[in-house]
Amino acid sequence: MTISTDPVAVTDDLRARRHQPRHDQSRPEQDGLEQDGLEQHGLERHGPERHGPEPHSPEVAVVVDIVVPVHNEETDLGPSVRRLDAYLRTEFPYSYRITVADNASTDGTWQVAADLAAELDRVCAVRLAEKGRGRALKTVWSSSPAPVLAYMDVDLSTDLRALLPLVAPLISGHSDLAIGTRLSSASRVARGPKREFISRSYNLLLKGTLAASFSDAQCGFKAIRADVAARLLPLVEDHNWFFDTELLVLAQRSGLRIHEVPVDWTDDPDSRVDIVHTARQDLAGIARLARGLFTARIPVDRLRAELAAREAVPSAVPGVPRGMFGQLIRFGAVGVLSTLAYFLIYLGLREFTGPQAANLAALLITAVANTATNRRLTFGVTGRDSLIKHHAGGLIAFGVGLALTSGSLWVLHHTVATPDRWLEIGVLLIANAVSTLVRFLALRQLMSRPGS
Repeated sequence: MTISTDPVAVTDDLRARRHQPRHDQSRPEQDGLEQDGLEQHGLERHGPERHGPEPHSPEVAVVVDIVVPVHNEETDLGPSVRRLDAYLRTEFPYSYRITVADNASTDGTWQVAADLAAELDRVCAVRLAEKGRGRALKTVWSSSPAPVLAYMDVDLSTDLRALLPLVAPLISGHSDLAIGTRLSSASRVARGPKREFISRSYNLLLKGTLAASFSDAQCGFKAIRADVAARLLPLVEDHNWFFDTELLVLAQRSGLRIHEVPVDWTDDPDSRVDIVHTARQDLAGIARLARGLFTARIPVDRLRAELAAREAVPSAVPGVPRGMFGQLIRFGAVGVLSTLAYFLIYLGLREFTGPQAANLAALLITAVANTATNRRLTFGVTGRDSLIKHHAGGLIAFGVGLALTSGSLWVLHHTVATPDRWLEIGVLLIANAVSTLVRFLALRQLMSRPGS
């Protein structure tokens, strides 16, 4: 395969979107870094600026910028970058740049990176004074001229043949982000049971706490469109290993499309990752991110509204609205917790107030909490806009639930003179199931309307 001689023609539309203004007055500074050149911020740079034409010139316009973040990797860096460059030269159909992002190495990594940049005309190197993989990616991606940005780990654990399937949906405009996944049934992974267990446990934790829909947050093989990165990166706070997870969760909550590529992956036995320390950071990151989403401190609703003007993606299943399956799962989880809370409150009050009053109090308390939780977690609505309208709709659904449960209790007590307590709970369980279905359909209709 030969390198494209006209990458600008291949990506006209994507590059047009990429070069639209990327900043607005509300966009925060990124770690104090302005976008007027790395040299002004204590970052050293080598590569295309000194060796050959500028990377943004028409002759060698970069379509994909592949970042390799490194910290103290003087041994593996040279062979890995030469292997990557050799593969891209012969097998990759788009123009590319490899950017080695050295984040505060204390060994000879920076000298190796500089030598590679001098030796290979499509390699450049950036040096950051502070450590952090997320910081390195954020810095390089924010200043890259390429319309598609990618990164991979220096050990090249992922088979390079997955790179084209990773970036192709972004170049075509089909998807916004792309990730390699080691957890697909089609993936071929060689690693020990300990790492397999940790990886699967972490991703299950993300699904349970942040309702993540992507399968593998930690695979070091990802890509993103530059126009999308310009919107998301200012919101990403983590500078280390949680960076990937935070970026993906924000993308999902903003309604962006994440493409997944099953990869062939071989574990690096010399991995430098401190699993215990990283796990602690990840748990702290999950808690911070969940809190930010729940309190609406992270403005994903604004991002979603800004992106809503794009062409709507049709439902994958005819007749089923997009996102309904995930909403049903989250609504069901919230419903289970609400039902448990309802019965605890009901049983706690029944001896003092009687069945009808206990039912009323338990339903009212759980209805308000249920609406607030589903509003944010199930339907992704944050902020105060339409808050009163949504809770009013929830109270109407509460009225329906009250009528169903109270009516069922009335029928039971007029049919059976002294009903058994478990019979009473069974009747209420059925009535609550019907009430839950009515509530889901009502809230979904209410919160999916424009302006809701």
